[in-house]
Amino acid sequence: MNSSDHDSSLFANLNRIERRDILKGGLCTLLAGVLPLFPARSAYSAQNYQSWRIAFRNTHTGESFSGVYRVGDKYLPDAFERINYVLRDFRNDEIFPMDPRVLDLVKTLHDRTGSDEPLEVLSGYRSPKTNTMLRHVSTGVAKNSLHMYGQAMDIRLPGYNTRRLRDVARKMKAGGVGYYPKSDFVHVDTGKIRSW
Repeated sequence: MNSSDHDSSLFANLNRIERRDILKGGLCTLLAGVLPLFPARSAYSAQNYQSWRIAFRNTHTGESFSGVYRVGDKYLPDAFERINYVLRDFRNDEIFPMDPRVLDLVKTLHDRTGSDEPLEVLSGYRSPKTNTMLRHVSTGVAKNSLHMYGQAMDIRLPGYNTRRLRDVARKMKAGGVGYYPKSDFVHVDTGKIRSW
């Protein structure tokens, strides 16, 4: 093999390695975007679950999810595929990836109530179009709502006082907590710690 053949072969191998590394990097980036592992806030990082299980029903569609969505520090893609579908914007069927932290927050909140009843979810993901429409018909909808980023859920728990649910959520100090007594639900999100 002469020097120029050796250089061509080496260059081809370097290109193949670079291409492979780029493809691997792209796959890792894709997986990180789909299943991000966020540092847990102190309110629910102390939980020592091996399997993280949650049960809820969408009040608008009647669809539900009940099962394990996380094992240790690993979120389960198949579970999130179903969760994202159940928590989609039901008004236009738009699906968006839910923030795993909001599921951790809601699961921990549910456990702290001591109830075995599945949660009722009034709102998970909300598209910007739906959010704008709701702002025109209601005063309680934020312009830059965390629902539009999959970081919020509006919930209630059958047989459990909504005011008490709000109090438990506030004590967790894990994000935003809104209380809507007329509509009988609590908003929780993974934004800054605040309440209204």
